[in-house]
Amino acid sequence: MPALGFKGTVRWVWTQLTSMRTALFLLMLLAVAAVPGSLFPQRDANPEAVATYIENDPTAGEWLDRFQLFDVYSSVWFSAIYLLLFISLVGCILPRAKKHWQAMRTPPPRTPARLGRLPEHGTLELDAVETGDGSDGGRSDAIMRGAAALLKKRGYRVQERPAAENRGVASVGAERGYVREVGNLVFHISLVGILASVAIGGAYGYSGQRILVEGESFVNTLVSYDSFSPGTAFEPTDLEPFSVTLDQFDVTYDRETSSSFGQQIGFDAAVTTQEPGGERRQEQLRVNHPLRIGGSSVYLVGNGYAPEVTVRDGQGDIAFQGPVPSVPQDSVFTSLMVLKVPDAEPEQLGFVGLFLPTAGEVNGVGVSLDPAPALPQLQLNSYYGDLGLDEGTPQNVYVLETDTLTELNSRNLDAGGLVINPGETAELPDGKGSITFTGLKRYVGLDIHHDPGKTPVLIFAVLALSGLAVSLFTPRRRVWVKVRDDAEAGAPGPLTMEYGLLARGEDPRLEHEAAELRALFQKQWSTPHEPGSGRADD
Repeated sequence: MPALGFKGTVRWVWTQLTSMRTALFLLMLLAVAAVPGSLFPQRDANPEAVATYIENDPTAGEWLDRFQLFDVYSSVWFSAIYLLLFISLVGCILPRAKKHWQAMRTPPPRTPARLGRLPEHGTLELDAVETGDGSDGGRSDAIMRGAAALLKKRGYRVQERPAAENRGVASVGAERGYVREVGNLVFHISLVGILASVAIGGAYGYSGQRILVEGESFVNTLVSYDSFSPGTAFEPTDLEPFSVTLDQFDVTYDRETSSSFGQQIGFDAAVTTQEPGGERRQEQLRVNHPLRIGGSSVYLVGNGYAPEVTVRDGQGDIAFQGPVPSVPQDSVFTSLMVLKVPDAEPEQLGFVGLFLPTAGEVNGVGVSLDPAPALPQLQLNSYYGDLGLDEGTPQNVYVLETDTLTELNSRNLDAGGLVINPGETAELPDGKGSITFTGLKRYVGLDIHHDPGKTPVLIFAVLALSGLAVSLFTPRRRVWVKVRDDAEAGAPGPLTMEYGLLARGEDPRLEHEAAELRALFQKQWSTPHEPGSGRADD
């Protein structure tokens, strides 16, 4: 075989890339490539989980990280598939759109010589038709124009073919269903629009999380987020300013069903929102009912307790004062509480333990008996030493590294653990200070999402479904009508009309369309007797 050469090779590659088979294969490959994103933790969504995975299995974690399986949706290989699919779809659409435009400007096919061979056909004898002074081209041409008008009303694109141009037989060629290909093109263009919108959302969008305690406010700035995941093209100036203040958080508990007694069944966060230059608004934030503010969506994704404590150091000064969010560990909200007090003197202090909303005891172990705060209690161990915060190394605020600390309170020491009820103060051993349980607040976990591609994705998705529906349910049909006038000169008599229908592809309603057209012809021109009608296999 002759060598293709550079141009021939490029043309062959482009032909293969823009084929429908390749587009479908790339679409399937993109779906398969997205699977690892749900199997492995993703660094942009949960960097702590990725770090834990690599720490627990360093060998496999290292190789997974090399292949970017912790960054699937921003990986080189996923982006390459995405880009190739985009190019393939565009390459499929452009020539099809050009071909369809040419087809729409092309007249219907010529009238077949034998309409009786078509799947649906029939013959009618029409009454004599007067043509006036003959300026209209004869009786058969008058019938032809009438048939063309009827077909136009039914949505056909028609072409009239007078008798003088067709060996004395007037005919009409009609075609319908071009909108089917339009729907197909709209579907593919919408797929390109969805891909582009998702890319825009991934580039310019962002998501972040924030723990917000009752009475606190969140301002949409980078420093206000507990964790933040920007898009590849994100700039800090893209953040639209707004504020959200958590006024009150209420929880409804199931107190009627024995199988789920005490479970949380309702969440209602009363918040105050404000945008620059706008008035403060009172709103309700609920699960699956996010706030829409500043072009972002604020979701309620979690909640818990934040015990208010006051810590005094060994010199009697207040080293910490405020709420401490605790992390729920079970359905009755037994919560892990970690408190680091780097400002304590002369030694830094650390506390770790449990917050129990309704404190109880089982086999000598403190447990929570109900998620409601009926009998709140703190059960803590205390430590002193260097917390390692002055070195500037980032730490997890919910983990206290005790390896380099000295234990003050625990069950293993004579001093015992700290058990503190609301309003009580516990003194630390060796004059290291004290801790007071001053009150209790609720907190909520907020998930803030900004996705500029979300609305375009919705629009293009609706267009894609609409285009697909049009493409699937719009039939492509062709109709031909012939009118013969065999009467002798000066003795007008009946004319013979012959019609035939042909579908492109499967069309179970073609027979019904033939019956409808026959009824219209009979209504327009009375038919004293009918030579016959039927299908090609009659």
